[in-house]
Formats: sequence, C-alpha cells, structure tokens
Amino acid sequence: MTTLSSTRSPTPPVVLTVAGTDSGGAAGVAADLTTFAAHGVHGACVVTAVTAQDTTEVHAVHAPPPEVVAAQVDAVLGDLPVGAVKTGVLGSPAVVRLVAERLAARPDRPLVVDPVLVATSGAVLGDASVAAAYADVLLPRATVVTPNADEARALLGLPPDDTTPAPRLAAALAATGCAVVLTGGPAPGAVPRATCTDWLARPGRSPVPLVHPRVRTENDHGSGCTFSAALAAGLAGGADLEPAVGAAARYVARQLARSADWDLGRGRGPVAHTLDPHPPHRPQETS
Repeated sequence: MTTLSSTRSPTPPVVLTVAGTDSGGAAGVAADLTTFAAHGVHGACVVTAVTAQDTTEVHAVHAPPPEVVAAQVDAVLGDLPVGAVKTGVLGSPAVVRLVAERLAARPDRPLVVDPVLVATSGAVLGDASVAAAYADVLLPRATVVTPNADEARALLGLPPDDTTPAPRLAAALAATGCAVVLTGGPAPGAVPRATCTDWLARPGRSPVPLVHPRVRTENDHGSGCTFSAALAAGLAGGADLEPAVGAAARYVARQLARSADWDLGRGRGPVAHTLDPHPPHRPQETS
C-alpha cells in the first residue's frame, strides 16, 4: 500500500507578463508563460493586444481598451503576490503610462521591460509616440530594459541608420534611470560570427560586454520575449541582475539549439518552448 507524502511543495514565485498574444504560439504571452513554467515560477498575464500572427507576418491586431487592461492588472494584483513583472507589446502611450503608474519597479518587485516596437516579421507594433512614452515615463520606473539595437535607437529618438556603437547606445539608455541589456543578435546581412555580444549598462557605470555563443538558426521567432521572460523569472527567484542576465542568455541559446532543425511554419520558426529534459540551472546557482 502506498501513501501520499505529507511534504508540501513550496509555493513558487509569481511573475506577471503584460503583453500581446501570438496566435502562432511563438512569441508574446505564449512564450512568456511557457518560459515561466520552465523556470519553476507561476505565470500570470495581462493581455494588451490580440494578434492574428504566424511565422510570416502579423495579419491583424486588436487592442483592448485601456480600462480592460487596467481591470486585468487589478485582478492580478488584488489576488496574487507578484514577485516580478515583465512587459512585451504595450501598443499605446496610454497603456505605457498605465504600466508605469501601476507596476513600477519596487525593491520586492522588479520590472523587466522588453520594448517590443517591431515584430520579427517587420510589422510595427509601437509607433514613435509609444517609443517616446517608454523613454519618458516607463524606463525611469523600470529595473531593466532589454532592447535590440533597432529598438534602442527608436527609444533614443535616433534614425534607423544611426551608426552609434552598441555600448554607447546602452549607456545612453541607462541614463534614463534603469539598467539596460542591449541584446546583440546578428544584424541582417552581417557576416556570421561564432559569438554574440550583449551589453549590460547601469546608470553611472561603464557598459559591460557579455559574450555568448551564437546559435545558427532561422527558428528564432520569440527569442526576445523568451530572454526577457527568463530574466524576469530569475529576478523573481532572488538572483542579482548580472547572473540572471547570463542565465537567461544561456537558456535562450539552449532553446534555440533545441529548435534549430524544426520545420514549423513558412517563415522564421519558433524558438523551442517545449520542456527540456535537462532543466535550466536556477539563476541563483550561477556565478
């Protein structure tokens, strides 16, 4: 006869994603919740946009009214002990301001901002007014922002063809008051290299290069969401920023390698969000 163990499973941290949906399951809320689960945290969600999206393009976008977004925030905060917040597509200055006012970073609740302005397919998900709202009201209240170079230029009001080096972009964004992880995936048309370099910048400090192996794959849809979600999960678990960034980068690299040979969709396929038989190390266990 067997009996159930009386040992109780510890309550996991709660991480809230404030983002849009992806009907193809590669990015947005789908990527965030599966990444949270893989890191052993409970995911809650606030939906800011419903997209008709596949691996080739965004076909349509429906944005719920700001009051519906606010009601979702109220529902989560009124019931769950949120240990970290991660944002994706916000879509309008009104929702950016809502997040800044209601979900600003606190010592016990980090805020990770993934400034999704353009989809992998090239669809614009946030115009210049949204980028300006990020810079003016959200980044000063965030813990860390995770743009790529194109997003960093947009947040700084620079033209798309600006040639400012990545570490200077990161330092300029950090001057808004939050830490910055400028992700360094290969630029379109660039000569392939064996490594990628992210830049970690904090207010008043010199940017630090974080070098990691490059994974050669075209199945990278959702990799930015996955990185920022993994980072939020690490911070919710109590990790310091730099170890959490390193752990998130390693997790994304492993998942990209896992899906490198997949044949899903007609465009840039999804980064793997299936469960890994070798779970990622908890960020607090890394150095």
